[in-house]
Amino acid sequence: MFEKILIANRGEIALRVIRACREMGIKSVAVHSTADSDAMHVRMADEAICIGPPSSTDSYLNVAAIIAACEITGAQAIHPGYGFLSENAAFVQALEDHDIAFIGPTSEHIRTMGDKITAKETMLKLGVPCVPGSIGGVPDYETAQKVANEVGYPVIIKATAGGGGRGMKLAKSAADLEVAFRTARSEGKSVFGNDEVYIEKYLGTPRHIEIQVFGDGKGKAVHLGERDCSLQRRHQKVFEEAPGPSITQELRDRIGKVCADACARINYVGAGTIEFLYENGEFYFIEMNTRLQVEHPVTEAIFGIDLVREQIRVASGLEMSFGQDDLVINGHAIEVRINAERLPNFAPCPGRITQFHAPGGLGVRMDSALYDGYTIPPYYDSLIGKLIVHGRDRPEALARLQRALGELIVDGVATTLPLFDMLLAEEDIQTGNYDIHWLERWLEANLS
Repeated sequence: MFEKILIANRGEIALRVIRACREMGIKSVAVHSTADSDAMHVRMADEAICIGPPSSTDSYLNVAAIIAACEITGAQAIHPGYGFLSENAAFVQALEDHDIAFIGPTSEHIRTMGDKITAKETMLKLGVPCVPGSIGGVPDYETAQKVANEVGYPVIIKATAGGGGRGMKLAKSAADLEVAFRTARSEGKSVFGNDEVYIEKYLGTPRHIEIQVFGDGKGKAVHLGERDCSLQRRHQKVFEEAPGPSITQELRDRIGKVCADACARINYVGAGTIEFLYENGEFYFIEMNTRLQVEHPVTEAIFGIDLVREQIRVASGLEMSFGQDDLVINGHAIEVRINAERLPNFAPCPGRITQFHAPGGLGVRMDSALYDGYTIPPYYDSLIGKLIVHGRDRPEALARLQRALGELIVDGVATTLPLFDMLLAEEDIQTGNYDIHWLERWLEANLS
């Protein structure tokens, strides 16, 4: 087992990893930019080291500085959290070259799944169902026309290296295709440095269902059910729940086994998430995230499993502490992502927190790095907290969420908290009757 772990991240996810380390008797090292000198993860870690100025490029994305921090502090392993370097194959390769353990999958798996075309080709070979579309990249407009005609309109053009909704353009008909194709390529080039795109059939009313998987790197893998992440704004998740309201046990077992078997066949190690669009009883693979997800707490709640602890165990060479037969769903969990943003335009709202009070009580978890007097810096993501609730069933979880939202106090900056009060009043949310387009339509009708 590791004696000391460096957390190459900040905010609530850094705290999440520090807490797991503390329970396991492992020393933790926090890295931080000059803008994060007073951050809670710096205060809570056993050691802290500054790795650069406020810019992420010069600090949290500075590979040389992070490796140097490991060497200075004697950390044997790095936990990347999510975002930043968590899915950077070159970073993992650099750690392997310096004999520093990476708490996550291999550089090869990250590289394979980080390229959406290669990921799709790999999943097809492993028997995972995929969205109809081009098998590989689409090199020119003439090929795009041919693929779109074969698949049938509407189609969506996606940048191979895209993510977070960037480099994605919809063509509802042949008249839209050329502009969508050229715009997706241009955006992919400017944002990701790669103008390669591929084409997929655009599904009308799908849900976003993701399967949590976990592997030991030695040919054993399990699935921990699904999460429904369909409530999204500009392809960014807002509200997540597990299990999915639309997924039966038969469907869960079927797609879960497919995903676990695929991970076992490639000797996948650690936590991962295989994401699907789900429509009319069918699953269509869209991507695999080779890291811990922001929404992992809802899975932890219904299975009673500490995923970070398990990541650390497996990365240190220990066996997984559970098998598929040990994983039985208990109740229902919901997470809402709270951002420092001003409605209705969701403009970032950094600033000083004048008062913070976290909700409590049975089945309530608040993952946040806020405290009274903390100043949210303007340099990073606007996520300031995740409120997670767990109940015996979905109605109880919804009631608990409403109660917890009423207890939560964040003063000094504008937040997205009012959004969730409004959403919980909607019948479609109460009944779970929504798809990936629901929130965008609702926002246009209610907040525009």
